[in-house]
This record gives sequence, C-alpha cells and structure tokens, in this order.
Amino acid sequence: MNVIFWITICVLATAVTYDIRFSRIPNWLTFPVMATAVVYHTFTTGLLGLALSAGGLLIGFSIFLVFYIKGGMGAGDVKLMAAMGALLGPRDILFAAAFTAIAGGAYAVILLAFLKRNRKALARYGAMAKGLALTGHLTYIGEGGKTTPLRYGIAIGAGTLAVLAQRMM
Repeated sequence: MNVIFWITICVLATAVTYDIRFSRIPNWLTFPVMATAVVYHTFTTGLLGLALSAGGLLIGFSIFLVFYIKGGMGAGDVKLMAAMGALLGPRDILFAAAFTAIAGGAYAVILLAFLKRNRKALARYGAMAKGLALTGHLTYIGEGGKTTPLRYGIAIGAGTLAVLAQRMM
C-alpha cells in the first residue's frame, strides 16, 4: 500500500466526519489535497503524473459539477470528488463516480425507508418510478415536508473505498 492509499483514507475519513457533523466538506481539506496530489504525482511520475492527476481532478470536478448546478449536491461534494480525482487519476475517478452513484442511491433509499417522516416520500418516489415505467415520462410529485438529510460525502467515501479495495485485489 502506498502513500496515496493512506492519504485517500485519511481525507475520506475527515470529509465524512465533517459532512455528518456539520453538513459540509471544508475547503481547508479539499484544496490542499488537490494541490498536494498534483505535486506528488508530478514529482514521482513526471509530466505523465501531472497529466493524470490534473486529468483526474478535472474529470472528478466535471462529473459532479452538473449535479451541483442542478441543486442536487453541495459544492463541497464536487470539490471532494475533484480531490479524489487528483489522487486517483482519470480512470479510477470514473469508477469511483460510478460506485459513488450506486452508494448514493442505496443510501437515499435506506434513509427514505427507515426514517419515519420519509415513508410518505418513499411512496411518492415509488409512484414516480411507476409512472415513468408505464408512460416513459417522469412526473415530479411534490414533497410537502422536510427533505432527507442526505450527506453525499458518505457516498463519495463508499464509492472511493470500493475503488481502493478493487486496486488491492
């Protein structure tokens, strides 16, 4: 296991802890990780390392930027994914994004299913999915209550850990 593995674990643990406690992922964590990862990869692998790290950063940032613009996640989540991209590189950040999407979906379903105030929301989402399957058109059914406290840093952590576990095999 190398330095990048342990840095990634420490960054994810810190980000998830902050996301759970404060509903945010701080800039003092994400920006230094981005810079450190690019510098580390440049010094250890040269221009190829610079290109791969910068490419991973841009891909991680770009993938989740769309969701941020649509209001689906916070800026800290986007910056954390960019930092993970700088650490992992372009190929692995794509896998991490896919695993993160799966983990985020599972996390959302678990929250909806187990939080009492979200049982009605679960029924609404089920009705929306059924309507989409039958008609091919997605119709939004309003909430009327509080939103689910989804901390997407948890999903990013799970998705990134899945990539790290895959690397170890």
